[in-house]
Amino acid sequence: METVVHLRAAVALLGRFPALAGVDLDVRRGEVVLLNGPNGAGKTSLLRACAGLLPIVSGEAVVLGHDLRADRRAVRRRVGLLGHATGLYDELTVADNVRFWARAARAAPADADAAMAALGLDGRLRDVTVSRLSAGQRRRTSLAVLVARRPELWLLDEPHAGLDHEARDLVDGLVRDAARAGATIVVASHEHDRAAALAGRQVTIAGGTVQAEPEVARVP
Repeated sequence: METVVHLRAAVALLGRFPALAGVDLDVRRGEVVLLNGPNGAGKTSLLRACAGLLPIVSGEAVVLGHDLRADRRAVRRRVGLLGHATGLYDELTVADNVRFWARAARAAPADADAAMAALGLDGRLRDVTVSRLSAGQRRRTSLAVLVARRPELWLLDEPHAGLDHEARDLVDGLVRDAARAGATIVVASHEHDRAAALAGRQVTIAGGTVQAEPEVARVP
């Protein structure tokens, strides 16, 4: 099976601090991998590095066939990152934001509309400016942006944060559907039980390195 993420002794710096201190990790197409570890362990840095946003300064880092040390921009259209910052434009409506980011990834307008429908944003909320949204509605909009881009690799940093129970269940369904369709998902979450139910494998990170990779039961 194709390897989507290949890291060997990968080092990334935040200033002079090694956010990743020699990570070894392989993730194969269609896997759902849960990142475990305390705050500051390197989980967010690993997601950002795989998205081409945090440079790798030494070691090997290949994502979707692209060498991140040679050209980390090349991978960005094929990757979707849900981070702590929304990346949304406050002065634009929900629909305008989702359509803008879909176009940036060369997705069709129909993909943007389908994503908004999937996240329950196809009613009155589609014409509301982001500045007027609640935290949960902003999170739904960020998720719609990711879904609309149809990425091959989903990188999810606390995807359930700020969402009610119904929306959390919706996120879980989207992750399962994406994996069945062939996408690869790497997720960091403090909601361990919920995220572990989605994952086929868990990876523990501490001190910027991968510590262990115990297997968990895969959800059918």
